[in-house]
Amino acid sequence: MEAIGQLTGGVAHDFNNMLAGIVGNLQLASLHLKAGRTEQIARYLEGAERTVDRAATLTHRLLAFSRRQTLDPRPTDVEQLVDSMLDLMTRTVGPAIGIEVAYGSAFRSTYCDANQLENALLNLAINARDAMPGGGRLLIRTSDIAATASGGAEGQDFVRISIADNGSGMPPEVAGRAFEPFFTTKPLGQGTGLGLSMVFGFVSQSGGRVHLDSTPGAGTTIHLDLPRHHGSVVAAAPLPALATPGPAPRATILLVDDETALREVLAELLRGAGHEVVEAEDGPAALAQLARMRETLAEIDLLVTDVGLPGMNGRQLADAVRETAPATAVLFITGYAESTPGKDFLDPGMHIMVKPFHLDAFAARVAALVGEQRQAAPAGTAQDRL
Repeated sequence: MEAIGQLTGGVAHDFNNMLAGIVGNLQLASLHLKAGRTEQIARYLEGAERTVDRAATLTHRLLAFSRRQTLDPRPTDVEQLVDSMLDLMTRTVGPAIGIEVAYGSAFRSTYCDANQLENALLNLAINARDAMPGGGRLLIRTSDIAATASGGAEGQDFVRISIADNGSGMPPEVAGRAFEPFFTTKPLGQGTGLGLSMVFGFVSQSGGRVHLDSTPGAGTTIHLDLPRHHGSVVAAAPLPALATPGPAPRATILLVDDETALREVLAELLRGAGHEVVEAEDGPAALAQLARMRETLAEIDLLVTDVGLPGMNGRQLADAVRETAPATAVLFITGYAESTPGKDFLDPGMHIMVKPFHLDAFAARVAALVGEQRQAAPAGTAQDRL
């Protein structure tokens, strides 16, 4: 119960502060607008947007702790990933801390979200830096945990990444609570207490384990054990660019979300970009709209749908749409923890964005998908009739 109280109290505290920042900036913008003083309005709106970004970061960390975040897992070579991060880590920890690397894994490959693994390692590097205010050494080591020594996970090999510092260390009573959300020993304002809990949640959601060894005055070592991947590591296909190189092709888009306010905002944005938008609040309504369109020989180029729809979920809707139009591009948008997609959720031509997102990023992703769809579409499809 103490941990639950700490979690809810921490969430309430942080969100109340953020809501106060958002409301305060919006009210100031409104007051200035009513008084005809428009020169400061952009500053207040930007302040509200920055606070929304902080709130989004908090929710993502909470979802990571609860193992409900949306992951994009793929085969990942952990040693290549660490290599690619060394410059960033060196700049982050500063010149007083030396970084050493010792690679010793024969397995090397795991199946995880590489971006989230990078975030986890960076979090651990920052924690190590804070434990060594006078400078010190940060050692990153890789090794293998074979199935026979994997602590009861029969038949499971692990790739281990160990991050060790020679800083202040933790007493047992602190080490025992290190992964609790909002638990921190840092001074007020210098830590949220969510860094280690986020690492723990991500590794657990990826099928792995986290171990912590710490000795006061000697330092701390954190081991991340991630399941070994037996297949080859293939370079990730590039995501659609988040910058629109030119005018976007016009398309017919079926937009489905049960949150009316968000759906209206996205529809206005897409129509402003020149697209024809058909709106629906759930799966059956979307299929009914699609049936009416097909009566006039109209088709859609892109389905944009929430995942956590009531009744028929977004993936079921996408499958129904693709039964008669298998080449339809699909963009899932999700912010619902219970509908977190698994590793087999996305078929070819399906993409995903996590709410909340910036509207310019959403518009650019749609433009890129429509462009790809236009290039791949055979003659006589919906695009040719626009």
